[in-house]
Amino acid sequence: MTDIVDELKWRGLIALSTDEDALRKAFADGPVTFYCGFDPTAPSLHLGNLVQILTMRRIQDAGHRPLGLVGGATGLIGDPKPTAERTLNAPEVVGQWVERLRAQIQPLLDFEGPNAAVMVNNLDWTQGMSAIEFLRDIGKHFRVNKMIAKEAVSRRLNSDAGISYTEFSYQILQGMDFLELYRRYGCTLQTGGSDQWGNLTSGTDLIHRVEPDAVVHALGTPLITKADGTKFGKTESGTVWLDPEMTTPYAFYQFWLNADDRDVSKFLRIFSFKSREEIAELERLTEERPQARAAQRALAEELTTLVHGAEQTAAVVAASKALFGQGELSGLDERTLAAALSELPHIQVAELGPVVDLLAEVGLVASKSAARRTVKEGGAYVNNVKVAGEDAVPAAEDLLHGRWLVLRRGKKNLAAVEVTGA
Repeated sequence: MTDIVDELKWRGLIALSTDEDALRKAFADGPVTFYCGFDPTAPSLHLGNLVQILTMRRIQDAGHRPLGLVGGATGLIGDPKPTAERTLNAPEVVGQWVERLRAQIQPLLDFEGPNAAVMVNNLDWTQGMSAIEFLRDIGKHFRVNKMIAKEAVSRRLNSDAGISYTEFSYQILQGMDFLELYRRYGCTLQTGGSDQWGNLTSGTDLIHRVEPDAVVHALGTPLITKADGTKFGKTESGTVWLDPEMTTPYAFYQFWLNADDRDVSKFLRIFSFKSREEIAELERLTEERPQARAAQRALAEELTTLVHGAEQTAAVVAASKALFGQGELSGLDERTLAAALSELPHIQVAELGPVVDLLAEVGLVASKSAARRTVKEGGAYVNNVKVAGEDAVPAAEDLLHGRWLVLRRGKKNLAAVEVTGA
């Protein structure tokens, strides 16, 4: 077993802990059974959830046993958002999302060996409980004055939206999860984001009231911030999801590839399983030759392989290179090409026209006269082939998968044309 507390601290993954020294001793005396919960309030997990899953894997790799909880019960309620009530989803929808989230978590944990992971669902111990049992056996141990002091609740109480009794009760349900897992599996640690600290400590408080001799812990990871002030895990097109149908592997890869130099060291420590020496080398390369983006490429390849597999990663790397003339566009499969082109400026046309018209219409140049000048200077390309003349018109057989043209001005300015009527 490694000293996982030191490792997590080096990686910037400890923001809050109930008692760091006691937790360090528990790990040393281990193995520790611990859990992290994920609520199916959407059909996919996102990058914020990935922080938690990978933190679980790090702790598991240090010799401890993870319980991955997908909240079929808490997902029916939803933890309080800062601004407004959640929309309650139908039970059958939540049930479907439970299975989708389980399928995303399972490949990232190890389910074999002495500290094999276990997947659990809190609906298993809540659906048979009556309201009277819940109030007498669990609710009795919570103090309202402490509940309303928790940040998520107090913010809502002070807002125009207020808070319903349903969402107010969420922390009781999460506290009950920890108690139940303590009883069933000997679980003594809950991990989660620092924004969930009030919910995490509701579990430790409940266990201390019901099982006075128990020694349990909570560990909160920091919220990830970006140097430019924008929200981590978001792009212009929205949230970066783990589901390939919601965020394509190409877009997922590009998110990491486009990481700011000021952020990439932090991202490597949080998300990568590379050693300290390997990360130090990538940090050095970033400082000495930032234009090479060595750290971003290493991170993009590692994370895309982890989430989407080596085959998909190879496809998106090939697409990235081919778009910039370092490979054959015709060799890309249709789905990968479509995903790559969706990230570029693009237009739809009913039929093929002169290249100079297409260059201007898609916005690669300011005007047709500028397009002619670009062609004349040898800076215009269609599917990585230099445009020979100002009157050039692409042929139908030039269309990739019968649909697309990739236009390029110079080395780095790309756009796509989709022909809908050809």
